Amino acid sequence: MDRKSVDFEAGRSKDASSDSLVSDSKSSSLNSKLGQESASSGKVSYTSASTASIGNMMPPTDNKLRPKQQQPSIVEPGQSTSRPDDPPLLPGEKVMGVAREVTYLCPYSGPARGVLSVTNYKLHFRSMDRDTPYVVEVPLGVVSRVEKVGGQSSRGENSYGIELFCKDMRNLRFGHKQENHSRRNVFEKLQQYAFPLSHKLPLFAFDYSETFPENGWNALEPIAEFKRMGVPNDMWKITKINEHYEICDSYPAVWAIPAAATDDDVRAVAAFRSRARIPVLSWIHPESQATICRCSQPLVGVGGKRCREDERYIQLIMDANAQSHKLYIMDARPSANAIANKAKGGGYESEDAYQNAELFFLDIHNIHVMRESLRKLKELCFPNIEESRWLSGIEGTYWLKHIKYVLTGACRIANRVETHKTSVLVHCSDGWDRTAQLTALAMLLLDPYYRTIKGFEVLIEKEWLSFGHKFQQRIGHGDDHHSDADRSPVFLQFMDCVWQLTQLFPNAFQFNETFLITILDHLYSCRFGTFLYNSDRERVQENVKQRSVSLWSYINSSIDNYRNPLFLPHHGVLEPVASIRLISLWKGLYCRWNPGMRPQDPVYQRIRELLVLKEQLEKQVDECKQEQKARVSRNMPTPPRLASPVRS
Repeated sequence: MDRKSVDFEAGRSKDASSDSLVSDSKSSSLNSKLGQESASSGKVSYTSASTASIGNMMPPTDNKLRPKQQQPSIVEPGQSTSRPDDPPLLPGEKVMGVAREVTYLCPYSGPARGVLSVTNYKLHFRSMDRDTPYVVEVPLGVVSRVEKVGGQSSRGENSYGIELFCKDMRNLRFGHKQENHSRRNVFEKLQQYAFPLSHKLPLFAFDYSETFPENGWNALEPIAEFKRMGVPNDMWKITKINEHYEICDSYPAVWAIPAAATDDDVRAVAAFRSRARIPVLSWIHPESQATICRCSQPLVGVGGKRCREDERYIQLIMDANAQSHKLYIMDARPSANAIANKAKGGGYESEDAYQNAELFFLDIHNIHVMRESLRKLKELCFPNIEESRWLSGIEGTYWLKHIKYVLTGACRIANRVETHKTSVLVHCSDGWDRTAQLTALAMLLLDPYYRTIKGFEVLIEKEWLSFGHKFQQRIGHGDDHHSDADRSPVFLQFMDCVWQLTQLFPNAFQFNETFLITILDHLYSCRFGTFLYNSDRERVQENVKQRSVSLWSYINSSIDNYRNPLFLPHHGVLEPVASIRLISLWKGLYCRWNPGMRPQDPVYQRIRELLVLKEQLEKQVDECKQEQKARVSRNMPTPPRLASPVRS
């Protein structure tokens, strides 16, 4: 076939019908900056056709089919096709393959025939057999694996095709006609662009070139964030000893450590801690100076090794808080797991070796248990939900139980810091999974700054990205190793805990549910560079900031979409009750593909209206205050003039 440049017209609009597998609009990454569908209406209005949605409604176009003989079943990449069914494209996005007469097998509304396009960013399906077409769109980063269904001997209708298994709790299946020979082309393109790293291709984030008014890469300035917390001070100093990532390759370049600690102390402690992840400051209480520090397990082993420098260093952390002569060590693991780690050379701090330290095990299970729990949850939520076993099914996944344990641990940390005015040291095994969950959630409870939109971005950058949560391994960006034992929903679990807190304290958070789902959608999408790679060191080596766009640039350019209209600045500490009675399944995320589980109310539109109303009322209040002030000044009696004494 002749190869010509592909130039697709980006903008087309009108109304599209609601595909029952299409996401409800709680994910604003599924929508353009201002034109977003309501949570249940299924109607979309677009202001920017370049915005790629994730499984979302797209604007329909003229759906008149050309005569069949003029429609090739496959369009090769680069072939010019100015057709009404061309997908809208992002800057840097290109169509790599198109198959016509493909049937999308929706588990809710039945089969629909249309055009399937594969770009270097997404899969795009548009129905052509309905008066009001609908569109399904999935960023290829969301795809976990692709499988062929049926073979040459398959005889049933739509028994021959492709099935996609996704990381966002859904599967998609497409039927192909054998005589069109379109399946092979689509399968190859999906394999290439869903798993580019396995095919020596770049991630889409490095092709994406959209510009935004704000540079999200500046969200976290480490020294400025330490200064906001009052560091450096008499007891804590900022150090750049890890500037070139030579001490610890999974830690940030800038740390805050006890002022009395020397460089030699730091190196000795690094040798005694797993992966050289030494105790460093995460957060300090503005009044009591009680701190939250994070690290990895000590390498005590079966023989119970000790390290004098490590013990002295922990004592320095304790001494930095004059309000207390005790330190709580919160080990995220179940005690049995911590003991078992001794056989691998790890372990936990002995209360005999670490004077005045009190050790607690928080019973949070490892990444493998969490991965299995989420697998069971997906089976329960998609595609069909059995009424008779819904509640028992949720209980059988243990997902909410795991959420409870994480929240309970965070509450205990926050309580020790706020109420007991005592410093806390948090670790698990390597300190980059459960530790990040606990420190970030405790900081969210203690510090109202992190409950704002930009503060939450800083929290993710600081506690998750800079401290080396292995996003690449846990999510599997761009690789086809779907059964990799390193994959686990650790960050998803943290975001679920945050959502639970927003339900318990609806006025305390500046952001809404859309904000959380947007972050999770782009955790997988590979459109932005924010969550790529495993550590700051790797991101610096790959020049991620120079070569890609930050997710925060995208979010902050339309920040009103993510505001909570019920937000009231709350300067206190949140003290939730981490009870299973108060924890609920996040249906807006896990069940969003099922139309029967969507809210009956257009929640998103109502939020937008409330924000406008709130702004109007606040303006009226200000005007009334000004008017009252002016009235008081007008009605204030003039003080009588004192007569000058008359001299005779």
